[in-house]
Amino acid sequence: MGAADSKPVQQEAHQPKTNSELDKPWRKFYWGQKEALKQKLQNFSPSDPNVKDIKILVAGQVGAGKSSFINSIDSAFQGRISARALVSSSAGGFTRELKEFTIRSGRKSLPLIFMDTMGLQPPVLHGPQIDDIINAVFGHVKDGYKAFCLVYVIDGNTVQFTDDKLVDKLKIIRLRIRDMGIPQVVVMTKVDEACPLVKNDLRKIYTSKKIKEKVDLCSAKTGVPLPNIFPVKNYHDETDTKDDIDVLILKALEQIVQIADDRLLDCESY
Repeated sequence: MGAADSKPVQQEAHQPKTNSELDKPWRKFYWGQKEALKQKLQNFSPSDPNVKDIKILVAGQVGAGKSSFINSIDSAFQGRISARALVSSSAGGFTRELKEFTIRSGRKSLPLIFMDTMGLQPPVLHGPQIDDIINAVFGHVKDGYKAFCLVYVIDGNTVQFTDDKLVDKLKIIRLRIRDMGIPQVVVMTKVDEACPLVKNDLRKIYTSKKIKEKVDLCSAKTGVPLPNIFPVKNYHDETDTKDDIDVLILKALEQIVQIADDRLLDCESY
């Protein structure tokens, strides 16, 4: 009787895992680095003394959270929810033209300028044309501006459904500016909507199988390498800032800034 009673337990012990969490994080991440990241970014200056600011052009699909990403960066530094870049509550997006935003920490402005573009839409005749974004980049490059980075913001909740026409737009932009040596990264937003595990606990982001699959798919669709893809959660309906949201946002920003600054070093070597 004892053996019969133990049999179901043995069978259950050998059943494969059915949860959506990996045994080990797919990317190393230290959650206690928020203040160190803030300090590092506050003290940052471009490696070329002749360059005053690093310009970051933010592009992406309508409703992905481009303006919210900029606001979330500002919120992380201000310690309160910021709404300087206007955000629409609808899927239609709000940004209608190229707008520039500086990032402040207290009374100090960081040497970063974000340029928020109108959202991309799949149909050819809607949203900004490919040339609009390329010209926004080349307009600065032709003026001799070397510190530049293009950030694509993609909705992680819908990345698998992203229209091929939209993906083609991103690929064309990437290929057109690649030869200029302009670095490109992807910020994948709405990770809490994309994975129930992460919605319940944001710290599960790097052990989530679903988020890992979406990052892999995002890289395959856009051609941007995996180390240059950063999953984040923007501030949306929160009334107070949270350390776990801040640290993901600040880490993404640190990497964006470093990637852009590396280009300065490459330019100096020629």
